[in-house]
Amino acid sequence: MTNDPSYRDNQKSNTEDNNTLTNRQGHPVTNNQNIRTVGNRGPATLENYDFIEKISHFDRERIPERVVHARGAGAHGYFEAYGTVGNEPVSKYTRAKLFKEKGKQTPVFVRFSSVIHGGHSPETLRDPRGFAVKFYTEDGNWDLVGNNLKIFFIRDAIKFPDMIHAFKPDPVTNIQDAERFFDFCASSPESFHMVTFVYSPWGIPANYRMMQGSGVNTYKWVNSDGQAVLVKYHWEPKQGIKNLTQKEASEIQATNFNHATQDLYQAIERSDYPEWELLVQILSDDEHPELDFDPLDDTKLWPEDQFPWLPVGKMILNRNPVNYFTEVEQVAFGTGVLVDGLDFSDDKMLQGRTFSYSDTQRHRVGANYLQLPINAPKKRVATNQSGGQMEYYVDRSPSHNPHINYEPSLLGGLVEAQQAGKEYTPLIEGRLVRHSIDRSNNTQQAGDTYRRFKDWERDELISNLVGDLSRCDVRIRDAMIALAAEADEEYGRRLREGLKNSPKGGSSQKPLGNRNGDQAPDKAVNIAHGAEPY
Repeated sequence: MTNDPSYRDNQKSNTEDNNTLTNRQGHPVTNNQNIRTVGNRGPATLENYDFIEKISHFDRERIPERVVHARGAGAHGYFEAYGTVGNEPVSKYTRAKLFKEKGKQTPVFVRFSSVIHGGHSPETLRDPRGFAVKFYTEDGNWDLVGNNLKIFFIRDAIKFPDMIHAFKPDPVTNIQDAERFFDFCASSPESFHMVTFVYSPWGIPANYRMMQGSGVNTYKWVNSDGQAVLVKYHWEPKQGIKNLTQKEASEIQATNFNHATQDLYQAIERSDYPEWELLVQILSDDEHPELDFDPLDDTKLWPEDQFPWLPVGKMILNRNPVNYFTEVEQVAFGTGVLVDGLDFSDDKMLQGRTFSYSDTQRHRVGANYLQLPINAPKKRVATNQSGGQMEYYVDRSPSHNPHINYEPSLLGGLVEAQQAGKEYTPLIEGRLVRHSIDRSNNTQQAGDTYRRFKDWERDELISNLVGDLSRCDVRIRDAMIALAAEADEEYGRRLREGLKNSPKGGSSQKPLGNRNGDQAPDKAVNIAHGAEPY
């Protein structure tokens, strides 16, 4: 037996051609309009194999939706290395092969997404955007899993489930509620920098092609001598960056809630291939007490004037998926998927993500998700892992003794690989504690960001915050005003003045980002057209 499609295509009966409909067993389907019945009015018979196969497969067409990043679009392309990092050879910092040779191309698959909202939600909603890249390198897969914004709401992974619960719809009403969102953020002051970005126009990118990407967390590069540096990854779009105001987003949503997916697909179809440059920031691998922030804190930016962005390559997307479910829905990313020369930092959010991402893929797609073509590396795979639902025989070496599914062995089993370079062996000392980091400095960079915004961006930020905070409990409003004032005096004053005459206390289950959302149920009744029963 074989799984080679060319073999299957050549096995046809004399009554078939390449367009003949079959069932999943390969049997030609001669009548796809009518089930078998006793007489033309029924009843149906139980031996309707074609119908039973068809309807039972339909009942199982969907897998669990991603708990976050459910709404997404994707594309294939390639990454091309410059062979340098800035003006220096990249080998000075990392032995990862995909970066080392100028002009070297590595296939990639990219998935863009919104974060909080469901699988068919409008692509105009205020939300960070996911930016996940799977590199199919000669050393195996590397997943760079990030967002369009360069920071995050929290710095410790233990808070992630609570954050998502607060941002998702109310468990009673099933309505996303601004009061729940801001209750969490007001109680988690480290989130204020991210709130400042999300409620500005940067919270609604115009589309996927014209937005930045970032690895968000701090990683490490390791060279052939086993020396490491801290590194941050940034994707900069060659198409430029464009964002939307709330009013502009609402206008687009009224006519097309798939606009970003459509934009990406149509651009690639007309050969207008989107391109991003990959840049990195590099920092020596130590604690850096001279900085007023911790470089492992993912709620902070590394200032570009202190840590310049250094180009290392470019990515071009040039091929659309053939099937959305097979590729975009089943693609599975994980922050723990690194190749030799790339490593983890002690970033607490990164370390929590590394377990969670792969764990959720096994739940969502299945134990053998890495055997799916979109997830499988484009290199030899040989492992003693076997079994599990929907396994098929792919993870074996041609010379592997099939009787030996363990290691070590003297009887022809798989053997360990040789270390490619000197192993990175950091010294780690300290007491086991449950403490936050020392240099939390929660609001300073939010103030820097506010002052860096253009006038119209600051106006939009205040307007959007007032619109959503105006229905929140007064304690939440006061806490958010205090954070804004701590970040920047003008920021706090404008937010306080904007909220001065707003309604006091109590939630109306108002969706985020649309200040007229509360009026929608009544408006639908008032403007609707009556009809007679039939």
